[in-house]
Amino acid sequence: MALENVSFTTRPGEILGLVGKSGGGKSTLMKILRGMESFDSGKILLDGMTITPDSSDEVKRAQMAVTAIHLQRDFALWTESALKNVVRRIHARKTGYELLPIPEDGDYDEMYLEAMYYLRLVGLGDKARHLATILSGGEKQRLLIARQLAKKPKILLLDEPATMACPATKQEVLDAIKNVNKELDLTIIVVSHLPEIHEYLAHRLIWLEKGKIVADGKPREVLDQFMAGIGKMEPLASWPNAKPLIKVRGISKRGCQICTGEVLNVLKMENLNFDILEGEITSIIGNSGGGKTTLLKIMQGVRMPDEGVVSFRYGDKWVDMMNYSPDRMNVRRSLGIMYQEFALYAGETILDQIAYKMGIKGNDVIDHARAVAEELGISDKVLDVIYAMTDMSEEDAKAALESLGLTRDIFKDLFPRFPMTEARKYAEPIFDLISLDQEAMWKLPEQLSGGELVRASLAIILAARPKILILDEPFGDIDPITMREVSNAIKKINAELGTTIILVSHHVDFVKEISHRAILIEDGAIAADGDPATVCNAFLASCHAPYLKYQEERYKVHG
Repeated sequence: MALENVSFTTRPGEILGLVGKSGGGKSTLMKILRGMESFDSGKILLDGMTITPDSSDEVKRAQMAVTAIHLQRDFALWTESALKNVVRRIHARKTGYELLPIPEDGDYDEMYLEAMYYLRLVGLGDKARHLATILSGGEKQRLLIARQLAKKPKILLLDEPATMACPATKQEVLDAIKNVNKELDLTIIVVSHLPEIHEYLAHRLIWLEKGKIVADGKPREVLDQFMAGIGKMEPLASWPNAKPLIKVRGISKRGCQICTGEVLNVLKMENLNFDILEGEITSIIGNSGGGKTTLLKIMQGVRMPDEGVVSFRYGDKWVDMMNYSPDRMNVRRSLGIMYQEFALYAGETILDQIAYKMGIKGNDVIDHARAVAEELGISDKVLDVIYAMTDMSEEDAKAALESLGLTRDIFKDLFPRFPMTEARKYAEPIFDLISLDQEAMWKLPEQLSGGELVRASLAIILAARPKILILDEPFGDIDPITMREVSNAIKKINAELGTTIILVSHHVDFVKEISHRAILIEDGAIAADGDPATVCNAFLASCHAPYLKYQEERYKVHG
């Protein structure tokens, strides 16, 4: 049961927080309050209405008219200015459609003035004329909140409004939420997995676990109860005298976006030099938009730098990832990659997806692919490009395939799935290693909890025993108790398989816990490199993020 006998009352102008483990029912409750999802029993009293499971469509429409919701990872915006994005939502209050008003409309000027008011409330007054789609992640989050305010809701529902952002960006979003609450006296319900967000924002906190309310009270008291359930931290393996496995030399990459004559979002990566040591877990941290993901893609050889080279040690040779060689595919076969927007195929079991991944990364797959490519008249250089696409994000791979006039069907021809019995043989020890029930192999992704889903995604990648695991912020929206489980699983992978791990994360407490070493990138340069706690503390000092006070206090006590 998703929810069971959940009862609570919100007070006018209150920020109410919802905390709990992944899969506890928080998002389901938010969707029910919004009117997006039905419920079996009970009632909702909202703005003079009584909403029941049998309520008419008219009542449900009225419920949706007085509520507004922002769902996690939702960046649906019009490709036009931030101001017009808000104006459309204001106009929709009258028409029901997000159309731009015409100058002949009697309240044309008033709509634009109102839109500017909401933008200023969320701290975007100076970005009103900027194209919405090229705003930073935090600016997009604040624009989405402004669009919800334009509905003039009686209650604002925010589901993980800033989880995937860096500390400085989170602070901007949280301060915007506080300001909206203060200026409009608007009741807000916030779901977040991060205790520090609730400590900073919430007037009151509800802990929801397995669909039931466990606690309801002052944020600090409820958080201390919730965090008491966190598991023991596993030790980090030691790798003395580790040798370089990857060499990054002289990497430079420049880029910018331009809007109405103003240069925005400048990337200026200049002359980066460092080694990744074999067997170590190295974390790369820094503010959003600083080039961390771009650097990872350059290291994989799926994006080219303006200058510089990245080399991987393969046997007794160093392989240049910037230029074609027959060995480059062998290096890529040794990589396991998990992106921020990791997504599993909804209609396939976990074992099906392991069989697919084994077909791409398993032993002898490159020899098979070369034989098939020769029959199809595909040169080794083009095959190398196609193989790189198997490590790209879905969006990047689609664009790359289209540029070659190919579809995803080419992967099936070149890299057929492993037989299920073989896939299971490779998968079973990995499931044991990361403490994932073997029964999860036969389940669909939707049947797994948040923690199981993350570990299943790791199992899919690890079944082929990659030598190097690259993780680009894939754990941003899971709760701290589940995060500890994932952290321990990654440490076991590193200790028992000797897997070299490169991690990008905005969660500095996670980085401190899991890393042998941290590299801080600021303004395209390495600002610090070394002991994770020292580097993370230097980063936090530069972020000016007071919301992290709870996390810092807890770290001092518990480590």
